[in-house]
Amino acid sequence: MNVALYGRPARWAMTERGRTSLRRSADRLEIGASAMQWDGATLTIGIEEVTAPLPSRLRGTVMVRPKALTGAVFNLDARARHRWQPIAPLCDVTVDLQRPGLRWRGSGYFDHNAGDEPLDAAFRSWTWSRFDRGDHARIFYDVVEKNGAERSLSLRADASGAVEPGAPIHYRPLPNGLWGVKRSAPTDGSIAPVLVRSMEDAPFYTRSTIRSGIDRAQATGVHESLSLTRATAPIVRMMLPFRMPRRSGK
Repeated sequence: MNVALYGRPARWAMTERGRTSLRRSADRLEIGASAMQWDGATLTIGIEEVTAPLPSRLRGTVMVRPKALTGAVFNLDARARHRWQPIAPLCDVTVDLQRPGLRWRGSGYFDHNAGDEPLDAAFRSWTWSRFDRGDHARIFYDVVEKNGAERSLSLRADASGAVEPGAPIHYRPLPNGLWGVKRSAPTDGSIAPVLVRSMEDAPFYTRSTIRSGIDRAQATGVHESLSLTRATAPIVRMMLPFRMPRRSGK
C-alpha cells in the first residue's frame, strides 16, 4: 500500500509484499497490516506501514466517502489490455493519523487501473490530471503506446456519477522534473498552465500541483507524468529497493 505525505512532516511508504500477506473478500482488502474496508457508502483505509528509505511508523485511518460511483470503464490501449475506471471522481475525505500526528479534511478522488500485462509492454508514457470544480471534476488521461500511437481522454464527471466527454483541450509543456521526466499539462488556451509545486520527483515519475485554464476559468489540480521507458532502465531498477523494500511475510 502506497502512502505519501507531502506536507510537514513528509512521509513515504510502499513496501512490496509476498502472496501470503494478501487477503481479500468482496468488501475487504488486506495488505500486510494495512487494510481497506467498503461498507457500501464509505471506504475506510487502515494504515500500518513503515516508511522508506528512513524507517518510521505510519499509522492511522483515511475515510473516503464518494459523492457518487460512476461505473464507467475506459480502455487505455488499442488492444484493450489495460483499463481505467474513475470510480469516484468526487469524494469527501477525512484523514486521521496518529503517527505522525496529522488531521485533514477535504476533497478527494478514487480510481482504479487494471491490466493483463505489465505497463511497459503497452506504453511508453502517460500523463494524468484532475481538476476539482466543486460540482464536477475534469479529468484528463493521455497515453503514448509502445508503437508511438497517442490516445487521449477529456472527461467531465459530476456529483450524480455521470461521466461525459469534456471540451477539447490542448497540451502545453511544463518544466521537466529534476530527473528529466517530461511534463505537459492540459489547457483550453485561456490561461497557460503553471507548475505550482512538485510533490514527487522520481527518475520515472512526477506528481505535481498545477494551475491552468479549464473550461474558460482558472483551475488548480493534481498532475502526474509516468515514463515507462525510464522505469525499465537497469539503473532505475537498481534504485527501486531503496524506496520500495520487499518483505516476504506479514
